[in-house]
Amino acid sequence: MNVATITTANCFSKFSATASPMEDGSLEYWLRWQVPVCALIFLLPTVVSLRFIITRNNTYTAKTHHLWMSCWRNLHPCWLLLYRLFSFISMAYLLYQTVLAFGPFVFYFYTQWTFCLVMVYFALGTIISAHGCWMHYKERSLPNQEKKDFTSFKDNESSIKMQVPYNQMQFNQEAGFWGNLMQNVYQTCAGAVVLTDVVFWCLLLPFQSGDGFKLTLLIGCMHSLNAIFLILDSALNSLQFTWHALTYFVLWSAAYIIFQWVMHACCFTWWPYPFLEIATPWAPMWYFGIALVHLPCYGLYVCLVKVKVSMLSKMFPHAFLRAVVANEKQM
Repeated sequence: MNVATITTANCFSKFSATASPMEDGSLEYWLRWQVPVCALIFLLPTVVSLRFIITRNNTYTAKTHHLWMSCWRNLHPCWLLLYRLFSFISMAYLLYQTVLAFGPFVFYFYTQWTFCLVMVYFALGTIISAHGCWMHYKERSLPNQEKKDFTSFKDNESSIKMQVPYNQMQFNQEAGFWGNLMQNVYQTCAGAVVLTDVVFWCLLLPFQSGDGFKLTLLIGCMHSLNAIFLILDSALNSLQFTWHALTYFVLWSAAYIIFQWVMHACCFTWWPYPFLEIATPWAPMWYFGIALVHLPCYGLYVCLVKVKVSMLSKMFPHAFLRAVVANEKQM
């Protein structure tokens, strides 16, 4: 790992070397015609997203059982809990190694922002799964409940019957603040990890090859494990996935760009990614492309979830619980 982290320093040095410096911090830099155009490109979707969230706040509310039960009939919820805990610990260790090598400077990059967001999801998922497993154990400990183990599942019903004994009122209970936060973070992570990994592997890596940059184990893990852990969690969980959560993904990226503009105006004299530079005539096209690519990145994950539901339910009709059927039309 030490060799990997040492070589990774070349990566960050390469970014800073290729980024255009701010011209003496002068006001003329921010008076370019590209500035208002680029600002409009990412601020307009931000305003639309905020308005959509405010006006349609009750469009979808997660159910408690979606947060911690698996979509596989015979998979005990404790396995999902252990997986989320393992994912959180693994990502925390990897982030620790990165910060140990480069310091807080790494949080200047979108990769680390997204990496931390995925960690937040797994932290919330671990806590909520632990609470769900405790509730499951509590329900099974009640008298006359043993005979209700593994209740039958009916495909023609609008909602699934849980594979473990559970009170019907609790089964239909809404998730509340923390549950909905977990749901929204999950859907934001989905688009963010696809954007992060696609940009790195398809855009940055091909043009950053050379003596100053080498693809190491640390760099590869930072730009792959985020998506791998999340996709595996999606294959196990019963969380819903809807198109309206694209708004949170847009707000997440807009917050990062605003952060970069503020930092660039206050203290830093370079951009972490060349396509954020606004001192070129092509800047509006780059910003428009960044805004546009959010749709296919989020849409790709939507397709993955829909394929999971449609294919796995046909391949394993007796083992797979179609927990997302009731809300599949919302996607």
